[in-house]
Amino acid sequence: MYRNFVIRSAALALAISLSLGAPSAFAADQTTASASSTAVQRKAIAQGLYELAFSPKQNAVFVASSGGFGDAAGPSQVLRLNPETLAVETAIPLERKAFGVVLDDANNRLYVGNTVDTSVTVVDTATNKSVGVVQLMEKKVGKDGKAAYTHDLRELVVDGANNRLYVTGHSGEGSVLFVVDTQSLKVINTIPGLGNAKAPGLALDAKAKRVYTSNLLAEVVTVGTDSGKVEQRFKVSAEQPMNIALDPAGKRLFVTDQGSEMIRKYQASSSGFESKHPGQRVLVLDRTSGKELASIPTDAGPLGILLDAPRKRLYVTNRDGGTVTAYNSDTYKQVATYAVPTHPNSLALDAKKNVLYVTVNNGDSEPKGSEESVARIAL
Repeated sequence: MYRNFVIRSAALALAISLSLGAPSAFAADQTTASASSTAVQRKAIAQGLYELAFSPKQNAVFVASSGGFGDAAGPSQVLRLNPETLAVETAIPLERKAFGVVLDDANNRLYVGNTVDTSVTVVDTATNKSVGVVQLMEKKVGKDGKAAYTHDLRELVVDGANNRLYVTGHSGEGSVLFVVDTQSLKVINTIPGLGNAKAPGLALDAKAKRVYTSNLLAEVVTVGTDSGKVEQRFKVSAEQPMNIALDPAGKRLFVTDQGSEMIRKYQASSSGFESKHPGQRVLVLDRTSGKELASIPTDAGPLGILLDAPRKRLYVTNRDGGTVTAYNSDTYKQVATYAVPTHPNSLALDAKKNVLYVTVNNGDSEPKGSEESVARIAL
């Protein structure tokens, strides 16, 4: 999955992924006790932090830094962090602003979504260098006579074994799924039919040859990776389905339903969508039928979601609540809360050491150009 500048721009997908919240109550590098008495280590890293990934192979955390926007913006880069201290080990410069990421650890590749340029930068995690850019589409001249991209980006998923990268392209005129060959670094298909609204969520079931997406028309849309077509679509009660986590051993999808007033206004203005649910929950669905299995209450503004299936734990970032909440993924009962104000965003897990990493964005009260943080939670 940002700033008011972006909300006013065509890249509303960024704003959707990072709704605004309360001012930060934490200084950089501060350690605090969570509600579950687990220490949360935190460190200011750089401007404009977005998604991150943990690499067991490299024993490193990789985090995307867009540099922010405006006169005070810093450089766009991927930062390689020490997983114990969160110290920056290497800064990997990028030509385009960095937002979403997905890691193909086996092949030493980090794919970085350049949302406002509708492209993907490829980073070699072994050499810490950018090795290419995949342009997903070209600009088109609009009615105003100006050239612009018709779609912007948010999430990416990768099937390393089959050399495929999948990226959602957002547009109120028709969102699409880009398919990239990761060997040739070429777009090999652009699949339409994800809905005439922003399509925030994305998850891959490589074994079943399915990609799952969500959109802001309250739908979950399934694409077949072999057929290259939309194969199912379900209307769901989640009005603002954002990020998706997939149960690899079963039929469940876990979907954050954000409940943002800003998104309600977008839905009403773009499609006449009438809101009937406050959101602020995780919706559990049967991904074969769309049947609702459970509704799990969260703190305000749920966004990021991560399932640790072996430990039966589900983690959710609550942007407006300033927390990460943990649930038993079988009983759906909340088991812990970790305070990480102001706006916790993206999640990554070191499964071996049972450590969670979280990007944390600043609030409106922070000075322009302030660095944003990564939190390390020893679970």
